[in-house]
Amino acid sequence: MAMTIVACNSNKKAAEAGNETTVQPVGPSFDADSAFAFCERQCAFGPRVMNTEAHDKCGRWIVEKFKQYGCTVIEQQATLTGYDGTPLKSTNIIASYRPELSTRILVCAHWDCRPWADNDPDSTNWRKPVMGANDGASGVAVMLELARLLHADTTKLAVGIDFVCFDAEDYGVPQWSDVQDDGNSWALGAQHWAANLHKEGYEARYGILLDMVGGQGARFYKESFSMQYASGIVDKVWAAAKAVGFGSYFVDAEGGMINDDHLPVNNVAKIPTIDIITCHPDCEQSSFGPTWHTVIDDMEHIDRNTLKAVGQTMVQVLYGEKE
Repeated sequence: MAMTIVACNSNKKAAEAGNETTVQPVGPSFDADSAFAFCERQCAFGPRVMNTEAHDKCGRWIVEKFKQYGCTVIEQQATLTGYDGTPLKSTNIIASYRPELSTRILVCAHWDCRPWADNDPDSTNWRKPVMGANDGASGVAVMLELARLLHADTTKLAVGIDFVCFDAEDYGVPQWSDVQDDGNSWALGAQHWAANLHKEGYEARYGILLDMVGGQGARFYKESFSMQYASGIVDKVWAAAKAVGFGSYFVDAEGGMINDDHLPVNNVAKIPTIDIITCHPDCEQSSFGPTWHTVIDDMEHIDRNTLKAVGQTMVQVLYGEKE
């Protein structure tokens, strides 16, 4: 996941007001075991680092899974340029549920892995690849489970959904590099998609980015750019979390400003988009948690309860949409 402009460093604690919501739960039950298995399967390919066989094989698997669940899939391929001049063979995967509908919701995550564990406490690991169980695979896993549920449900949503898997998100300037990081080396796939939409004139009612949504001890604060661009969508999602009993995961306090895939979607594609992203304000190693950009971002640190909290919240949001 793309790195911080300002770290998620709010010292505010959960300000759960305790006020009861009148919103009733809707939609099917999100299967956390299934999402966990989707996460595990991605990791079985190995780190999905740009220009590697593991990356390409996993990409083909993601495409086939979305097709299996009835989605129309577009593979947006491009050769992008990394911060160090490396040509990156990138594929944004766009999987559309009910593509015939004009009213659409965007749900997105990145599917590539960080090539370097540059935040690992052990400096000998700084040039090793990151498995990306949480930072990458978890967001895609939630989207795949949502696609599976939608395909199995005879009750069709009133709106179309576009699941977009952004590539080349995590090739940003490493901490050990002497290259100046201006923030533009991150979210390359999202930058490309926002400037070259997969369909001419594409519009969405709003977007939700899922980043690091499966980790142990995760809590989701209201990311500051999300509040700036789409505070109403933040309110909608946080209310949905309370309605389905997962309000404790979605903290009623603002976090930091995160340079992530939602920025080009907001700034260039002009789709109001929020970032659901883990925040650990009291973690000394990183406000993104102890596994962020380390060699222990693996399946041992994925929590089904976190996947369930985010996934059921997303079900509530999507099934609550009207034409």
